[in-house]
Formats: sequence, C-alpha cells, structure tokens
Amino acid sequence: MSTARYDIYARIHKGLRAFMAHALVRVGRLDPHDDAEVAEVDAEVRALIAICRGHLEHENEHIHAAMRARAPGSAATIAAEHEHHAAALDALAAMLERIPGDAAAAQALYRALAAFVAENFEHMAREETEHNAVLWATHDDAEIVALEQRIVASLTPDQAQLSMRWMLPHMTPAERADLLGGVRAQAPAEAFNGLLSMIRPLLGGRDWRKLAHALGL
Repeated sequence: MSTARYDIYARIHKGLRAFMAHALVRVGRLDPHDDAEVAEVDAEVRALIAICRGHLEHENEHIHAAMRARAPGSAATIAAEHEHHAAALDALAAMLERIPGDAAAAQALYRALAAFVAENFEHMAREETEHNAVLWATHDDAEIVALEQRIVASLTPDQAQLSMRWMLPHMTPAERADLLGGVRAQAPAEAFNGLLSMIRPLLGGRDWRKLAHALGL
C-alpha cells in the first residue's frame, strides 16, 4: 500500500469552502432593510474577501514559485485564474456598497457570490489534484511542509486567527487534534489557550470531547 503524501491544500481549503458556503447562505437570506443585519453580513463578506485575497497572494508567492522553479509552466493555468478571482473580489467589494436598503443590489450580490463560490470550488479541486501532482513529483514531504510553514509564518495575527476560526471547526477530529497538537508544541501556552477558547463555542459537544481526549485536556 502506498503512503499518503502531504497535502498542503487540505487544511486551508476546508476552511475556505466552509467560509464561502456560510457567507453565501447569509447573503441569500439577507434583509437589506435591516441595518444591523446588513452590517453583520457586510463584515462577514469583507472578511471572506480578505482571506481569499490573502490566500491568492500566498499561493502565488510561495506555492507557484516553488512549482515554477522545478517544473516551469506548471502553475500558469491556475495563476491566470487567480488574476480573474482577484478582479471578482474587487467587484464583490464594490457591490457591498450598494446593499443597504436595496433588494435588487442584495440579489445581485448573492448571484455574483454564488458564481464566485462555484468557480472557486472547481478551482480548489484542480489545485488539490493537478498542483499536488506537480508538488509530489518535484518535492519531498519535508520540503512541502517547510513551504507550508513559510506561508504560515507570513500571516498577520488577524489572518492567522481568521484561518484557524474557519479551518478548525470543519476538520475531522484527527486533523483538528493534529493541528492543535502542533500549535501547543510550538506556541506559547497563552496563545494555545486563546485558540481553544475561540473554537470551543464553534464545536459541538461530541467534537469538543474528542478533542479534549486527544489532547489530554
């Protein structure tokens, strides 16, 4: 039996898919005449735009650069899609300005966001197959892990917190325990405990009990 290779996309893509789905549902049921609700949804969509924009930049700077260095041209198709997605993010941000009090604008945002999410789900699937195939053919797992660590080190505190908020609740129990175990081994206790406090309300009782057992809490 072959040994599974390290998947640099697995964790962050679970978080992005969950955040995209959540934001799409929120926009779909938005009441544009409710100022408080509009403000909440506006903040969530802007946070989604920010994490997607950062994700594009990190992949371009780190993953695509590594692929081009050992397999020239291998990142060209996805890199072109990234340019299209960056423009789509700009358009979504502009559409948010027209939402308050305008049902037609809210519906237009919903449809544009739905198209963006659909395109990104297909895009991420290609990265997980085509790009992973290139990475696995040109890098060993230690190199891929080091590449991921460079991306994580480049995150701002806000970017890191937002990524964890959406990744951790939507992982399998084993993935969640593995990631948090690594954080506990490397980060100050205060940071680890703060992360636990953030995600505990986002987990169901069963998932929290599994995590607590796995980490010996």
